[in-house]
Amino acid sequence: HGNILALEAVVADLSRRGADTVVTLGDLVSGPLWPKETAEYLMKQNWVQIAGNHERQILTMPDDKKGPSDRYADQMLNEEQHDWLRSLPTSLELSDEITLYHGSPCDDLTYLLEVIENGRVHLARPDVITSRLNGLNPPVLACGHSHTQRVVRLPEGMLIINPGSVGMPAYTDDGPHPHVLETGSPHARYAILEKTAAGWVPELVSVEYDHEQAARQADRNNRLELAMGLRTGYVTL
Repeated sequence: HGNILALEAVVADLSRRGADTVVTLGDLVSGPLWPKETAEYLMKQNWVQIAGNHERQILTMPDDKKGPSDRYADQMLNEEQHDWLRSLPTSLELSDEITLYHGSPCDDLTYLLEVIENGRVHLARPDVITSRLNGLNPPVLACGHSHTQRVVRLPEGMLIINPGSVGMPAYTDDGPHPHVLETGSPHARYAILEKTAAGWVPELVSVEYDHEQAARQADRNNRLELAMGLRTGYVTL
């Protein structure tokens, strides 16, 4: 979400821990922070990267239909960066065992692991999650979209990991109906997935960074609710 400060902190942490492959799961630049700088950084990396709903919205929605985060990112990016966004796949089979989506196999706007109830996002029941997989059954599926770190093992055995959001710990959304997503802290989040003799083992990681500087940037762009989220992990207190 254009939060280059959080991204750099995550990269420093995963570099210290060691990783064979780095994967991003979409919604890379949209937001009131540093979309241009984030795109420049990501374009230089030899990473596996896919697009999220915000990439699609930036590239295909008319300006008067874009939300403020997409509109700001669109205005900040140059044509080379727009072309790079267009080149990103919307899903990917990383290996015979691991499949990547931003939202769910249904579409990029559907939370795979959550349901919305009373304006809040909650963990969905296993049968609901399974219904959203459209028959897919890889051993491991990684998804994003809800910004909520989760590890779910379905009864059929599939492991689903949501690494959380690197750069946006809380937000409000109108679709499919109004809700808030709050993680409760300003940390940058990611996940490590390790193959062991016992199988794939996920680790959910939270990293400190200068979130106050990011919040001030959101303030400067008059996005007060996102500034609150960046400072606290809540959009209302």
